[in-house]
Amino acid sequence: MAPLGPDVAAARRLVVKIGSALLVDRVTGLRGDWLRGLAEDVAAAHARGTDVILVSSGSIALGRRVLGLPDGPLPLEQSQAAAAVGQIRLARAYEEVLVPHGLKAAQVLVTLEDTEDRRRYLNSRATLATLLSLGVIPIVNENDTVATDEIRFGDNDRLAAQIAVTVGADQLILLSDVDGFYTANPKEDPTARRFDVVDHITPEIEAMAGDPISGLSKGGMKTKLMAAKTAVAGGCAMAIMEGSTYRPLAALANGANRTWFVAAGDPQAARKRWIAAMKPRGSIVVDAGAVAALNAGKSLLPAGVRGVTGQFGRGEPVRIEGPDGAELGKGLIRYTAAETRAIAGHRSGEIETILGYPGRAALIHRDDMAL
Repeated sequence: MAPLGPDVAAARRLVVKIGSALLVDRVTGLRGDWLRGLAEDVAAAHARGTDVILVSSGSIALGRRVLGLPDGPLPLEQSQAAAAVGQIRLARAYEEVLVPHGLKAAQVLVTLEDTEDRRRYLNSRATLATLLSLGVIPIVNENDTVATDEIRFGDNDRLAAQIAVTVGADQLILLSDVDGFYTANPKEDPTARRFDVVDHITPEIEAMAGDPISGLSKGGMKTKLMAAKTAVAGGCAMAIMEGSTYRPLAALANGANRTWFVAAGDPQAARKRWIAAMKPRGSIVVDAGAVAALNAGKSLLPAGVRGVTGQFGRGEPVRIEGPDGAELGKGLIRYTAAETRAIAGHRSGEIETILGYPGRAALIHRDDMAL
């Protein structure tokens, strides 16, 4: 019998979200044995050639225990203080469990603004892509030490979905305290039925979402559905599963209970559609050599640019035109209009001399282009 939903062992790029309730015990603190099991899963996936990013809660839960703060909601200042103390322990814990497998960990702290501002979005995307290309396991968390309620995700379910879309992941796994999405809260309704696969998130599906079950976790089913909507729109399938078992990803591959939300297309195609639908802020005219390079799947380098029109900032959409003025496509540019005019026609190695600071070699990266 064919498995229902994607095969996690076949993921090309995988984002795994770990909830606080899985990682931190109220009494004993960090669940070291469980974390070592997760590290085995990560190492196995990495050995298969899968890029892995972990979006991990737990800094506040760890920090409040160290500081002796009470359970329940904390004032913003105490929450930020707990995050500052706990983040050090969280990062060290991941480093210690990954090192025996020959893997390096990197801490990446983000805020909502990092995904809403185009310039910061591109910087985050480039940093994560570089870490993955170097074989590093990024450990992502919201920067709770500085984020206020007005500028924060508020839960790592939605953060994980945004990270998955940012890096072009094809699968997102939410390790939770429930084993999938149900027609109602299974702890309150014994007739509740779990979905194996959700092909479309309908209003009826959304109406079934309940409130948070765990006292440690902020994210309930409503936030998980919001995450699923973000993920599948970006071409990324998403699974919700109960993650407390040792080696949860191995359990998922072996048929553990879960709910898969099916993606519409693949991440790259979804990203291309998103870029193609944007209103351009300016135009870049390229020469015949650049046209040939773009058609061969290459990035656009400054050397191939012959003209620049309009005013745009870093990360904003621009139209790409051939020598005859015909539109070739659109892309998210990595330089401002003034910077682009300054480096147009020059080799990438000359960028630092011209601008006075080192820049990215590509004017528009091939992943940020829809031709």
